[in-house]
Amino acid sequence: MKKIITLFAFVGLLAFSACSSSDDFDEDNDTIPLVFEIESEDFVFNNVDGYNLSYTFQQWIGDDLYDDETVLIYRLEDVLNSGAPVWQLIPRTLYLDEGELDYDYNFSPIGFKIFAGGNYNLNLTPQYLNNQTFRVVIIPAVFATSLDTTNYNEVMNTLKLSENQVKKVKL
Repeated sequence: MKKIITLFAFVGLLAFSACSSSDDFDEDNDTIPLVFEIESEDFVFNNVDGYNLSYTFQQWIGDDLYDDETVLIYRLEDVLNSGAPVWQLIPRTLYLDEGELDYDYNFSPIGFKIFAGGNYNLNLTPQYLNNQTFRVVIIPAVFATSLDTTNYNEVMNTLKLSENQVKKVKL
């Protein structure tokens, strides 16, 4: 009887240690969170999409996204006196004296676009179109529903990502 209990305990220990939680990321997991910073970019205007920035994932990760990955995009809204950045999840509407300015984005497995639009002539507020900085966070889709994605720091902490892992890109 002791041998059977020992055998069950050993098998249970092996089964328990083989399990991993969904927030562990290692080389065996194809979906590894990544963060990229697009620094000091100016929106480009075209008659089809209006003001936008367009990128492919091939440029950054050398591949397309997996089906189980999703994208979060944050805009650098401010920098505090302490030097701490203030990241704002988009889509976002800013209510300005000139009118409403909207930042939005869409993505596919191949790439993404960030849009700026509004109900006024956006040329009146070039500070919201030029020299913009964004953080693009690629995460496993299961996290998108379980995280407060509006809180950039919570997203980074949950995904165990640090500032030195942010890849800066300038295109």
